[in-house]
Amino acid sequence: MTTQQILLHPFTLGLGLGLVFTALALYRIFRLKLDITRLKRHLSDKLEIEADSHNKLKRDLDGLRKENENMRVKVAGFNEMPDRKLQRDLEIFARAEKRMLINVPGFAPAWENAKHAAHTEIEDEESGKSVSKRVFAKFFAAPGKDDKALPSTEQPAVPEI
Repeated sequence: MTTQQILLHPFTLGLGLGLVFTALALYRIFRLKLDITRLKRHLSDKLEIEADSHNKLKRDLDGLRKENENMRVKVAGFNEMPDRKLQRDLEIFARAEKRMLINVPGFAPAWENAKHAAHTEIEDEESGKSVSKRVFAKFFAAPGKDDKALPSTEQPAVPEI
Protein backbone atom coordinates (compact mmCIF):
# COMPACT_ATOMS: atom_id res chain seq x y z
CA MET A 1 0.00 0.00 0.00
CA THR A 2 1.18 3.36 -0.92
CA THR A 3 1.04 6.49 1.20
CA GLN A 4 -1.60 7.94 -1.03
CA GLN A 5 -3.79 4.89 -0.58
CA ILE A 6 -3.31 5.00 3.17
CA LEU A 7 -4.20 8.71 3.32
CA LEU A 8 -7.28 8.24 1.16
CA HIS A 9 -8.49 5.21 3.05
CA PRO A 10 -11.90 5.89 4.71
CA PHE A 11 -10.53 4.93 8.13
CA THR A 12 -7.68 7.43 7.83
CA LEU A 13 -10.00 10.16 6.59
CA GLY A 14 -12.40 9.51 9.50
CA LEU A 15 -9.52 9.46 11.95
CA GLY A 16 -8.15 12.76 10.63
CA LEU A 17 -11.58 14.37 10.68
CA GLY A 18 -12.13 13.09 14.25
CA LEU A 19 -8.74 14.46 15.34
CA VAL A 20 -9.57 17.88 13.86
CA PHE A 21 -12.92 17.99 15.70
CA THR A 22 -11.22 16.75 18.87
CA ALA A 23 -8.61 19.52 18.58
CA LEU A 24 -11.36 22.11 18.05
CA ALA A 25 -13.31 20.74 21.04
CA LEU A 26 -10.19 20.74 23.23
CA TYR A 27 -9.38 24.31 22.16
CA ARG A 28 -12.95 25.35 22.99
CA ILE A 29 -12.78 23.58 26.39
CA PHE A 30 -9.46 25.27 27.16
CA ARG A 31 -10.91 28.70 26.27
CA LEU A 32 -14.02 28.07 28.39
CA LYS A 33 -11.87 27.05 31.36
CA LEU A 34 -9.87 30.25 31.00
CA ASP A 35 -13.11 32.26 30.83
CA ILE A 36 -14.45 30.49 33.91
CA THR A 37 -11.30 31.23 35.92
CA ARG A 38 -11.40 34.86 34.73
CA LEU A 39 -15.06 35.16 35.71
CA LYS A 40 -14.38 33.54 39.10
CA ARG A 41 -11.59 36.02 39.72
CA HIS A 42 -13.86 38.88 38.64
CA LEU A 43 -16.66 37.62 40.90
CA SER A 44 -14.25 37.26 43.81
CA ASP A 45 -13.00 40.83 43.31
CA LYS A 46 -16.53 42.14 43.04
CA LEU A 47 -17.60 40.33 46.22
CA GLU A 48 -14.59 41.74 48.09
CA ILE A 49 -15.39 45.26 46.92
CA GLU A 50 -19.06 44.87 47.86
CA ALA A 51 -18.13 43.42 51.26
CA ASP A 52 -15.82 46.38 51.91
CA SER A 53 -18.54 48.77 50.79
CA HIS A 54 -21.11 47.00 52.97
CA ASN A 55 -18.80 47.13 56.00
CA LYS A 56 -18.14 50.83 55.39
CA LEU A 57 -21.89 51.48 55.18
CA LYS A 58 -22.42 49.53 58.42
CA ARG A 59 -19.74 51.56 60.17
CA ASP A 60 -21.27 54.79 58.87
CA LEU A 61 -24.74 53.66 59.96
CA ASP A 62 -23.47 52.77 63.44
CA GLY A 63 -21.71 56.12 63.67
CA LEU A 64 -24.87 57.94 62.59
CA ARG A 65 -26.95 55.99 65.11
CA LYS A 66 -24.54 56.94 67.90
CA GLU A 67 -24.55 60.56 66.73
CA ASN A 68 -28.35 60.52 66.58
CA GLU A 69 -28.53 59.15 70.12
CA ASN A 70 -26.07 61.79 71.34
CA MET A 71 -28.09 64.51 69.65
CA ARG A 72 -31.30 63.15 71.17
CA VAL A 73 -29.70 63.21 74.63
CA LYS A 74 -28.39 66.75 74.05
CA VAL A 75 -31.82 67.95 72.89
CA ALA A 76 -33.48 66.29 75.89
CA GLY A 77 -30.95 67.96 78.19
CA PHE A 78 -31.41 71.25 76.42
CA ASN A 79 -35.20 70.97 76.83
CA GLU A 80 -34.73 70.39 80.56
CA MET A 81 -33.15 73.81 81.03
CA PRO A 82 -35.58 76.06 82.97
CA ASP A 83 -36.18 78.69 80.27
CA ARG A 84 -36.47 76.07 77.52
CA LYS A 85 -38.88 74.09 79.68
CA LEU A 86 -41.03 77.18 80.15
CA GLN A 87 -40.96 77.91 76.42
CA ARG A 88 -41.92 74.31 75.72
CA ASP A 89 -44.81 74.45 78.20
CA LEU A 90 -45.95 77.72 76.65
CA GLU A 91 -45.89 76.12 73.21
CA ILE A 92 -47.89 73.15 74.51
CA PHE A 93 -50.51 75.47 76.00
CA ALA A 94 -50.71 77.50 72.79
CA ARG A 95 -51.29 74.38 70.72
CA ALA A 96 -53.84 73.07 73.20
CA GLU A 97 -55.66 76.41 73.03
CA LYS A 98 -55.80 76.23 69.24
CA ARG A 99 -57.25 72.73 69.37
CA MET A 100 -59.82 73.73 72.00
CA LEU A 101 -60.93 76.70 69.92
CA ILE A 102 -61.31 74.50 66.86
CA ASN A 103 -62.91 71.46 68.50
CA VAL A 104 -65.26 73.08 71.06
CA PRO A 105 -67.10 76.05 69.53
CA GLY A 106 -69.07 76.83 72.75
CA PHE A 107 -65.86 77.05 74.74
CA ALA A 108 -64.28 79.81 72.65
CA PRO A 109 -66.06 82.89 74.09
CA ALA A 110 -65.50 81.83 77.71
CA TRP A 111 -61.87 81.03 76.98
CA GLU A 112 -61.27 84.32 75.21
CA ASN A 113 -62.85 86.24 78.14
CA ALA A 114 -60.70 84.35 80.67
CA LYS A 115 -57.60 84.90 78.56
CA HIS A 116 -58.33 88.62 78.24
CA ALA A 117 -58.89 88.92 82.00
CA ALA A 118 -55.63 87.08 82.71
CA HIS A 119 -53.79 89.31 80.24
CA THR A 120 -55.19 92.41 81.93
CA GLU A 121 -54.16 91.11 85.37
CA ILE A 122 -50.62 90.42 84.16
CA GLU A 123 -50.37 93.92 82.65
CA ASP A 124 -51.60 95.44 85.93
CA GLU A 125 -49.06 93.43 87.89
CA GLU A 126 -46.23 94.40 85.56
CA SER A 127 -47.15 98.07 85.65
CA GLY A 128 -47.40 98.02 89.49
CA LYS A 129 -51.13 98.70 89.74
CA SER A 130 -51.83 95.49 91.66
CA VAL A 131 -50.01 92.93 93.81
CA SER A 132 -48.44 90.01 92.03
CA LYS A 133 -50.68 86.92 91.97
CA ARG A 134 -48.70 83.96 90.79
CA VAL A 135 -50.80 80.86 90.19
CA PHE A 136 -47.93 78.38 90.44
CA ALA A 137 -46.13 80.04 93.37
CA LYS A 138 -47.23 77.31 95.79
CA PHE A 139 -46.02 74.56 93.51
CA PHE A 140 -42.55 76.07 93.09
CA ALA A 141 -42.14 77.59 96.57
CA ALA A 142 -39.82 76.12 99.20
CA PRO A 143 -41.39 73.27 101.21
CA GLY A 144 -41.71 75.29 104.46
CA LYS A 145 -43.74 78.22 103.11
CA ASP A 146 -47.51 78.49 103.50
CA ASP A 147 -48.51 80.53 100.45
CA LYS A 148 -51.95 80.40 98.93
CA ALA A 149 -52.02 79.00 95.43
CA LEU A 150 -54.77 81.38 94.27
CA PRO A 151 -55.35 84.52 96.37
CA SER A 152 -58.93 85.70 96.48
CA THR A 153 -60.08 88.73 94.49
CA GLU A 154 -62.88 91.14 95.23
CA GLN A 155 -64.87 90.32 92.12
CA PRO A 156 -64.46 86.82 90.70
CA ALA A 157 -64.41 86.78 86.91
CA VAL A 158 -67.39 84.66 85.92
CA PRO A 159 -68.18 84.58 82.23
CA GLU A 160 -71.74 85.28 81.24
CA ILE A 161 -73.54 82.48 79.49
